[in-house]
Amino acid sequence: MTLLVITLIVAGILLLGAELIIIPGFGVAGILGIASLAASCWVAFAHISTTAGIIAIIANIILVIVSTLLILRSKTWKKLSLKTNITSKVDSAPEEKGVTPGEKGITLSRLAPGGKIQIGSEILEGFTRDAIIEADTNIMVSEIEDNKVFVKELSE
Repeated sequence: MTLLVITLIVAGILLLGAELIIIPGFGVAGILGIASLAASCWVAFAHISTTAGIIAIIANIILVIVSTLLILRSKTWKKLSLKTNITSKVDSAPEEKGVTPGEKGITLSRLAPGGKIQIGSEILEGFTRDAIIEADTNIMVSEIEDNKVFVKELSE
């Protein structure tokens, strides 16, 4: 029975460690880890002695604290953490790029209803409210709404 108690404690610690490091969230491994630790205390109390049960509780508390400290102090988190800085930024608003209604440009891809357009030297995402506009078609900015550039085909 003593071997069973020790096995349950070790399994509980390993499952909680796996839950903390490998498996995100609090799920099956965490619940099984806690259940394993609780079962080790129950087996010690019910089948060995009251003293063994108290020792199992104290051992569980100490081992959980020590293993948590070791996991948090080790280089595990450095291996899992992101080391690179994110330098990219969100595309600026069309108005900040100098695009205004009435400007003329060309489609770089088919707009069905969205695609790439070029207004001056700026390449943007453009949308059409009407029909599909094929690539390499002359367009005019009809409106800018919620940072979306809406265009219409120029008839020549």
